[in-house]
Amino acid sequence: MLNGTLRVETDSETFDVAAGQAVIAPQGERICYSTPLEGGAEYIAVCIPAFAPEIVHRDD
Repeated sequence: MLNGTLRVETDSETFDVAAGQAVIAPQGERICYSTPLEGGAEYIAVCIPAFAPEIVHRDD
Protein backbone atom coordinates (compact mmCIF):
# COMPACT_ATOMS: atom_id res chain seq x y z
CA MET A 1 0.00 0.00 0.00
CA LEU A 2 1.27 3.40 -0.96
CA ASN A 3 -1.49 5.53 0.58
CA GLY A 4 -5.14 5.43 1.58
CA THR A 5 -6.98 2.32 2.75
CA LEU A 6 -7.67 -0.77 0.67
CA ARG A 7 -10.22 -3.36 1.77
CA VAL A 8 -9.18 -6.89 0.77
CA GLU A 9 -11.85 -9.57 1.07
CA THR A 10 -11.26 -13.30 0.78
CA ASP A 11 -13.79 -16.11 1.22
CA SER A 12 -12.95 -16.26 4.94
CA GLU A 13 -11.50 -12.87 6.03
CA THR A 14 -11.62 -9.14 5.41
CA PHE A 15 -8.59 -6.87 5.88
CA ASP A 16 -8.33 -3.08 5.84
CA VAL A 17 -4.79 -2.44 4.61
CA ALA A 18 -3.07 0.89 5.29
CA ALA A 19 0.00 2.60 3.82
CA GLY A 20 3.14 0.56 4.43
CA GLN A 21 1.24 -2.72 4.88
CA ALA A 22 0.80 -5.69 2.55
CA VAL A 23 -1.39 -8.78 2.17
CA ILE A 24 -0.04 -12.07 0.86
CA ALA A 25 -2.62 -14.51 -0.47
CA PRO A 26 -1.94 -18.12 -1.45
CA GLN A 27 -2.38 -19.29 -5.02
CA GLY A 28 -6.03 -19.87 -5.87
CA GLU A 29 -7.37 -17.59 -3.11
CA ARG A 30 -10.41 -15.55 -4.20
CA ILE A 31 -9.64 -11.85 -3.65
CA CYS A 32 -11.87 -8.78 -3.94
CA TYR A 33 -10.43 -5.25 -3.60
CA SER A 34 -12.37 -2.11 -2.70
CA THR A 35 -11.68 1.33 -1.25
CA PRO A 36 -13.94 1.89 1.78
CA LEU A 37 -12.91 5.47 2.56
CA GLU A 38 -13.35 8.69 0.62
CA GLY A 39 -10.23 9.50 -1.38
CA GLY A 40 -9.59 5.95 -2.55
CA ALA A 41 -6.23 4.24 -2.33
CA GLU A 42 -2.99 3.97 -4.24
CA TYR A 43 -1.54 0.45 -4.29
CA ILE A 44 0.41 -2.02 -6.36
CA ALA A 45 -0.90 -5.56 -6.86
CA VAL A 46 1.79 -8.12 -7.67
CA CYS A 47 0.76 -11.52 -9.03
CA ILE A 48 3.34 -14.29 -9.30
CA PRO A 49 3.18 -15.96 -11.71
CA ALA A 50 1.67 -13.18 -13.75
CA PHE A 51 -1.80 -13.73 -15.17
CA ALA A 52 -3.67 -12.83 -18.32
CA PRO A 53 -7.10 -11.14 -18.03
CA GLU A 54 -8.78 -13.96 -19.92
CA ILE A 55 -7.73 -16.61 -17.34
CA VAL A 56 -8.23 -14.86 -13.95
CA HIS A 57 -11.81 -16.09 -13.39
CA ARG A 58 -13.23 -12.66 -12.52
CA ASP A 59 -16.70 -12.50 -10.95
CA ASP A 60 -19.43 -10.82 -13.03
